[in-house]
Amino acid sequence: MSIVKKALFLLAIVTLVMGALSPSFAGEPAGEVAGKASAVAWWVWPLGLFVLTFVLGIVAVLGGVGGGVLFVPIVGGFFPFHLDFVRGAGLLVALAGALAAGPGLLKKGLANLRLALPVGLIASACAIVGAMIGLALPTNVVQTSLGITIIGIVLIILKAKKSEYPEVKEADALSTALAINGIYHEVSTGQDIHWKIHRTLPGFLLFIVIGVMAGMFGLGAGWANVPVLNLLMGAPLKVAVSSSKFLLSITDTSAAWIYINNGAVLPMIVVPSIIGIMLGSMVGVKILAKTKPAAVRYIVIVMLSFAGLRALLKGLGIWT
Repeated sequence: MSIVKKALFLLAIVTLVMGALSPSFAGEPAGEVAGKASAVAWWVWPLGLFVLTFVLGIVAVLGGVGGGVLFVPIVGGFFPFHLDFVRGAGLLVALAGALAAGPGLLKKGLANLRLALPVGLIASACAIVGAMIGLALPTNVVQTSLGITIIGIVLIILKAKKSEYPEVKEADALSTALAINGIYHEVSTGQDIHWKIHRTLPGFLLFIVIGVMAGMFGLGAGWANVPVLNLLMGAPLKVAVSSSKFLLSITDTSAAWIYINNGAVLPMIVVPSIIGIMLGSMVGVKILAKTKPAAVRYIVIVMLSFAGLRALLKGLGIWT
């Protein structure tokens, strides 16, 4: 059995166990939830989170997605935690990965500050608004919206194409004024790649939506950042991916403070989740060369589809 199959088998076991324990908690008053949760030893939930996030960290790296986009729908659907706590933890999980990768990407010249800072300013401001909206809305509304969003993400992943070096004939006036261009060294070819972007204004407008969604649902927005930077604005794929990773450290920090200020961040959820996903990511990086990206991509799609459907049905009160 391959490492990926073992990881998926472990994920399936954890999901089934947590699913069997948690459905009776959904949609019940806080007092009843506390009473039922007390029947389960306190250490079961942190341990379950650690195991789950360790597997998610591996799968996220192999599938080329952020851990946050897997964390929120799966933990929110199968663990007995209020969705606000899950979203707060999801932002910190995505933030931890971004902070770990950001400095190295900047040193290598792959993440570009002139590209990341303007969109980061827009997305982070909108993420604050999104976080406040998410905390103000009823849980079932947020859960339903999360399910719809996750299913939409699946469709984007299925249809999205990637371009290593998009053709940008001429930079537009806005990107020229902001001096958004650069050079990076492509190790695989030994060439210096000169790049510039276009369609800057439509890209900036889309980051308003991306920021609101990131704050509202506690999702790392790499799934949206990369297509906009790469396919719409014309940044090379490596620059788009690297700048997106750095961008998450700006966007998620702004939204996370809203959740912290409202008491929606629990160390019992956050600590094992961050440790698990960071360790899993390290393992994922080591086995990346031995896996088939296409197969892992479909694994991620199946996982997200199931988690999105679960969140949608849970929000509608159909599957509780």
